[in-house]
Amino acid sequence: MNHSPREITLEFDRKTIAARQWGNPDGEPVLALHGWLDNCASFDRLAPLLGGVNLVAVDMAGHGQSYHRSRDANYNIWEEVEDVLGMAKALNWHDFSLLAHSRGAVAAMLTAGTFPDRIVRMALIDGLVPPPARDTEAPEVLARAIAQRARYGARKPRRFDSLEEAVEARKHGMFRLGDDAARRLVARGTVPAGGGVAWSNDPRLVATSTAKLNNAQVQAFLDRVGMPVRLVLAEEGISDMIERLRPVLEGRGNIAVKELPGSHHLHMEDGAAAIAEWFGPFLCGESG
Repeated sequence: MNHSPREITLEFDRKTIAARQWGNPDGEPVLALHGWLDNCASFDRLAPLLGGVNLVAVDMAGHGQSYHRSRDANYNIWEEVEDVLGMAKALNWHDFSLLAHSRGAVAAMLTAGTFPDRIVRMALIDGLVPPPARDTEAPEVLARAIAQRARYGARKPRRFDSLEEAVEARKHGMFRLGDDAARRLVARGTVPAGGGVAWSNDPRLVATSTAKLNNAQVQAFLDRVGMPVRLVLAEEGISDMIERLRPVLEGRGNIAVKELPGSHHLHMEDGAAAIAEWFGPFLCGESG
C-alpha cells in the first residue's frame, strides 16, 4: 500500500468529515473508525501494512479536523451509526467493511447490528460492546449527562504553550502512549491557539451519554451481527476487557478472537505488524 495517504473530506447532511484515504481506490472498501479522543492518525502505522483495500480512515464527529455536533446535540455512541452511513453515501459505497478501535469498535458493532446487510466484515481492535447498564441506573445517568453537558459545553479546549507540551500530555493520558503514537495523534488533533496549541476535539466528548444500553439491548445488536468478525484484544489493554467479553462471545462462531501483546493502542505501536498479518487477507475477503 502507498505509504502516503490522500487527505479527503466527506460531505453529507451539512456535515463535514475529514479523512485520510489509503491504498487502491478500486480495492475492497474499508471504513476505519478510531477510539475516543483519538483521530484518523490512529491508523497511520497499520494502514500502510494492509494491501488490496481502499481504506478511508475518518476523524469522527467532534474529533480531529471533523465537524462538531450542534449545541443541542449529543455524542451518544449510537449517533455514530447515522454518520457512518452518511460517510458511506459520500463515498458511493453500499456494501463495505469496518476496521475499528475501542469506541470506534463499539460504533462499528452498533452499525453492523442496525444495518447488517450493509457491512461485509469487521476487523476490531480492543473493543466490541459497551459495558451494559442496569435499567435502574437510567435516571442517574440522565441527570449526570445533563449536568456534564452544561459543564463541558462551557469549557474551552485545553491550551499548551507548545506542540511538545501537548505531546507529553498525550503520552501520559488515560492510556499511555509511545512518543511516535502521541505525536501522530497530537499533530492531527490540535489547532493553533494564542502562540501555542489547543485540542481540536469538542470538550463535550467528555460528557457521559444521556442513556446507556442495557444487557438485553447489547445482546439484541450482537444477535444481528452475523457477518465474519475478527477481534484483536490487547493483553495489556483495558482492564478486565478480556474476561468481561468471554461470556459475551460464547456461541458466536462468526467472531474470531486473538489476544496479542501490547497496550490499548497496540495498532499504533509494535503490534501493528501482527494485526496486519491477521486482518489484511481477511479484509480482502480471503478465507482462512
